[in-house]
Amino acid sequence: MKIVVFIYSMHGGGAERVTANLTNEWAALGWEVTIVTLTAGEIDCYPLHPRIRRIELGLAGGCEGAGGLLPTLRANLRRIAAFRRVLRDIQPTVALGVMATASVLAVLAGIGLPCKIIASEHTHPPKAPLTPFWEHLRRWTYRLADKVVALTDETRQWVEAYCHCTGVAVIPPPFTLPIARTDPVIEPQRVVGDKRRVLLAAGRLSPEKGFDSLIEAFGKIANTLPQWDLVIVGEGRARASLEQQIDDAHMRGRIFLPGRAGNVADWYERADLYVLSSHYEGFSMTLVEAMASGCAAVSYDCDSGPRVIIEPGTNGLLVNPVGDANALARALETLMKDDAERHRMALRAVSVIETFALRKTIALWQQVFVESGVAFPPRADLPLCG
Repeated sequence: MKIVVFIYSMHGGGAERVTANLTNEWAALGWEVTIVTLTAGEIDCYPLHPRIRRIELGLAGGCEGAGGLLPTLRANLRRIAAFRRVLRDIQPTVALGVMATASVLAVLAGIGLPCKIIASEHTHPPKAPLTPFWEHLRRWTYRLADKVVALTDETRQWVEAYCHCTGVAVIPPPFTLPIARTDPVIEPQRVVGDKRRVLLAAGRLSPEKGFDSLIEAFGKIANTLPQWDLVIVGEGRARASLEQQIDDAHMRGRIFLPGRAGNVADWYERADLYVLSSHYEGFSMTLVEAMASGCAAVSYDCDSGPRVIIEPGTNGLLVNPVGDANALARALETLMKDDAERHRMALRAVSVIETFALRKTIALWQQVFVESGVAFPPRADLPLCG
């Protein structure tokens, strides 16, 4: 079995972590795995199996069509031609596009070639629309793919209706333990004291993650919970505005933005409660990882992942309406003040380890390969890692 995975970059992010987890597992099964990125000269954030081949095309930039239609067409024709050359050289059994633009390019590059082409979505598309150029291409190309994979049923329904696809598969991201430890390392004890309680959030510092709403919510309850601090682990373009919001709320020393941590597992272990404040999610691996590490969770009931992961009142709380800081503050305060209830939910949160077990994910992918026309059946005797 030869598989080529095409993704924009491997420089951090949820889809990149999913790609690393999947390809590491496939390589461990003895498959020939190649990861192809548009970027060049960047360091991969997640460790890869030594058998995985890496190809960097060096054709990133301008993917969203900001330079005008003709330059965008020329740039993407070069990307399609470069990836098609890779496919002709490697002659894989399957080519997998990860995220919408890479999936579109993979479908176009694979036209007329014998390999099976699989597209995959890693967001909930109606909440994260592409430019008109890419929306049109996604709508046209996905129906040409041998298979399309979504993270949740909500996304599956959207893809089937919007792109006129049939038989879209639903596969949650692969969850692996232990969680990989990479650089940079930010030790929790260097940020918060040992006796402090930690409300943890993790993710890219960007508007869709709703950290402004979370900071506002924490500010509403901070005085009644003097033993608690809020830590948001991650980096991104919203840092300056979030730091200004923290200053305006006089929350320095109670709210911390330590940056991106490659040792996020240490932070899950340190946390007393996890919070997801996103306006939308494809799935949210951080939520699964935190719960698997023994954290009860509070999350906005956003499209489309949290309601698949959290059982309200059992292992966490879902908050409506999305973006309402008052509602989020009330839910957080409920668990932050009740040690027994928070502990009870945390004990049940670890059940996500079984719900989203790696062996289940790998089996679902093998089923997708067979349904796409790959001429081998899934083998129950193949060794699975993790």
